[in-house]
Amino acid sequence: MCPCEARLAPTHAGFGAVSVESVDFGPGLPESFPDCAFRGGRRHKSHPLQQLEENAAIRRPYRAPAPVAKDGPRINEEIRVPQVQLIDAEGVNHGAIPIDRAIQLAQEAGLDLVEIAPNSVPPVTKLLDYGRYKYQAQKKAAEARKKQKTVEIKEIKMRPNIDIHDYEVKMRSVKRFFEEGDKVKVTLRFRGREMAHQELGVKLLDRVKEETAPIAKVESEPRLEGRQMTMVLAPR
Repeated sequence: MCPCEARLAPTHAGFGAVSVESVDFGPGLPESFPDCAFRGGRRHKSHPLQQLEENAAIRRPYRAPAPVAKDGPRINEEIRVPQVQLIDAEGVNHGAIPIDRAIQLAQEAGLDLVEIAPNSVPPVTKLLDYGRYKYQAQKKAAEARKKQKTVEIKEIKMRPNIDIHDYEVKMRSVKRFFEEGDKVKVTLRFRGREMAHQELGVKLLDRVKEETAPIAKVESEPRLEGRQMTMVLAPR
């Protein structure tokens, strides 16, 4: 039996249950009352030291948010150095001057002080219209992305006994792919007894190689893979 129940047991048949607050437990029991001692749905409060330890265990340390990285160069008051090398809007180099003086000259000219070489000592700055400067930089980056082309490998499938008309159609496609800057993979498919005449496939690929020699080079020589013979050509 729990000590609490032993203390709270009635001593006479006519007595009811004794409340927790009215019982003197004496010096034999600890200061904190056991968790099982409750009557009438009311739980005994835990010891203050125990409550403090529980709060300390739940509390989590504060973590400061990570600093947000700035996109682009520093401008105006963001440039926190004693002095800078200033180039005005006309391209004239004023040499090293205090940062406060450089910001003042930018404000008088109605422009921004933009840091263009942060690794120099002192950093190199220039008087610019930062909004226009940023727009032009984004425009140049977009044009550069347009000029970048992803090289693709186009596949042309032939048969060892292809007729002249189909061959000419295939070769026109091959030359168009080279003009677009793509590579071409020529694939020959052998069927049935054609595997016994692989020299026909080699002869056909050599013909393709000779006709495209002025505009293409062989990146992968003809090789047999199962019932297929392949060759890869790349534009010059």
